[in-house]
Amino acid sequence: MSSPGLFFTILAFLLVIGPLIFIHELGHYFAGRWFGVKAEAFSIGFGHEVFGWTDKRGTRWKVGWMPLGGYVRFKGDMNPASTPSDEWLALPAEERAETFQAKKLWQRFIIVAAGPITNFLFAILVYIALFGTYGQPRTPPVIATVLEGSAAASAGLRPGDRITAIDRRNIDRFEDIASYVSIRPDQRMTVGIERAGAPQTLEITPQSLEVEDRFGNRARIGRIGIGPGGIEVARLPAHQVVGAALGQTVDTVKMMVVTLGQVIRGQRSLQEMGGPLKIAQFSGQQASLGWLDFVLFMSLISINLGFINLLPIPLLDGGHLLFYAIEGVRRKPLKPEAQEWAFRTGLAVLLALMVFVTFNDLASFGLFTKLGGLIG
Repeated sequence: MSSPGLFFTILAFLLVIGPLIFIHELGHYFAGRWFGVKAEAFSIGFGHEVFGWTDKRGTRWKVGWMPLGGYVRFKGDMNPASTPSDEWLALPAEERAETFQAKKLWQRFIIVAAGPITNFLFAILVYIALFGTYGQPRTPPVIATVLEGSAAASAGLRPGDRITAIDRRNIDRFEDIASYVSIRPDQRMTVGIERAGAPQTLEITPQSLEVEDRFGNRARIGRIGIGPGGIEVARLPAHQVVGAALGQTVDTVKMMVVTLGQVIRGQRSLQEMGGPLKIAQFSGQQASLGWLDFVLFMSLISINLGFINLLPIPLLDGGHLLFYAIEGVRRKPLKPEAQEWAFRTGLAVLLALMVFVTFNDLASFGLFTKLGGLIG
């Protein structure tokens, strides 16, 4: 299947990243308003303002030319560490009460955490709407086929076996098997099965397989070589819809934690990491498949955005939350100088990571191979 055109891809990317950044920053904004903090600016994108307006509360709502992030600038937020400064102390008392620094530690914690939490809530609401309207795709964890020469065949799995657990994790759907195994290539695991009503335990090591989707994107996954009997869309009772949506979101976060750990331990190549260009490419591809695939992709990116922002890296929300946690334990904040150096280091790390993933993106598009061919 051919990839969508450049204009369609750019438009789809903006329709994904723009609303999700807006939702993230809206979480910060409303939490700040709840605690009486004045927002001076609400920006989608960085750099020069393309257009904007000022509301009756004095907040400047604007769109920057570079749509790769956003921010809410609260009153008194005069330095990256959000620590009191001489300029803050010089403010009149009534103005100082409207500033971010004037709020209690737990209030600042909630304001910062509200952004990622809102991203998770967006995904949960999407899943609630889809599961409540269409039902939840489910496949019984019963093996219908076993490929010859596969890891499953070598381990002794047979058609008709019901997989009940993997590494002591209960399995309720065939989808649970795929999501667990696919991110663990070459990793030995214990599989609990039920055969003819009798429980058994087998050891299996998923084979590492490089797959390519209809758009030519490649990824390394684990495969044991079994097939399900058929996909069912289960109509959920109203009281189970919210739980299913929460479970779907939690499972996605767990998958991200596992894959990040694999990258850190060297079990997964850094070349598999993607950046904005890859997100743009996938945005166009998913949009070309229809609105349902596009909305599900938005949910995945929203969870990703919330997860990444909670990483304890200075400049990200997680970095701020880490400093607030330290402040709560020490009963006093870290010295401003220490926080400044931490945020400078965080900025350097994020810039280096951005350059690296962009390099990966360009390499995956074959740019350097083509340049090498031209030079050769």
